[in-house]
Amino acid sequence: MTIIQAIILGIVQGLTELLPISSSAHLNIIPWIFKWEMPESFDVALHLGTLLAITIFFFKDWLALFKGGYNQVVKKKKSTEGRLFWYIVIVTIPTGILSLVLDKLSDKICEKFGIEMILIAIALIVLGIVLYVVDKKSKSEVKLENMTFKQSFLIGLSQAIAAAFPGTSRSGITMTVARALKLDRESAAKYSFLLSTPIILAAVLVSIKDFEFTLAFFMGVLFSFITGIVVIKFLLEYLKKGSFKGFAIYRVILGIAIIVLTFVL
Repeated sequence: MTIIQAIILGIVQGLTELLPISSSAHLNIIPWIFKWEMPESFDVALHLGTLLAITIFFFKDWLALFKGGYNQVVKKKKSTEGRLFWYIVIVTIPTGILSLVLDKLSDKICEKFGIEMILIAIALIVLGIVLYVVDKKSKSEVKLENMTFKQSFLIGLSQAIAAAFPGTSRSGITMTVARALKLDRESAAKYSFLLSTPIILAAVLVSIKDFEFTLAFFMGVLFSFITGIVVIKFLLEYLKKGSFKGFAIYRVILGIAIIVLTFVL
């Protein structure tokens, strides 16, 4: 893999992991179209960049969450931060296990039948339509600090669907479920980012032994990180007044384009 290819894929990862349009879809589509050789571990390596972006952007939030979680257990002092911290911890465990199982099952199915690109296209289209309908019809009644354990658990567990169906998008499915449970758009996005942190960290740690620490690797991670920071800031500001409509339309158009390309390439 060349440095230019790594930079392009890093930018793509930073854009698509954090927007509800699926990084797995784009990191499969681009090498497929341009016939690039991308090591399997490089996909996960690029997630290191977005992991750093989320961690640094929400650094103060994570400090408050850790402090709140500690105080709730040790000092028996309840707080919103402590409650949210333990929500994330509790839901991450079953989600991580289920994601691992479904990811391996999905890989076997795609490998056996050679239908990965079609599945990606279908997932893009279906979730795009669902995201649009849910976002349009759902009211914004719940803020992040008022979220219940049931809402947190359902949003968190939905991440496993992204592992089962490439092209679904971790951020896309969690934001969709959050909106269905009446979280406001900004809270849905922020909680999606916070929830993704331990899952992405686990994936990076599991695959770190396979990383190739070349210049291309570091450039890919760097540009994924820089783009990720910009995207988080943009999305949180945009969702104060904007909707998910544009992202939903993009998903449907991209899905249709992939189906057409499978018959052309």
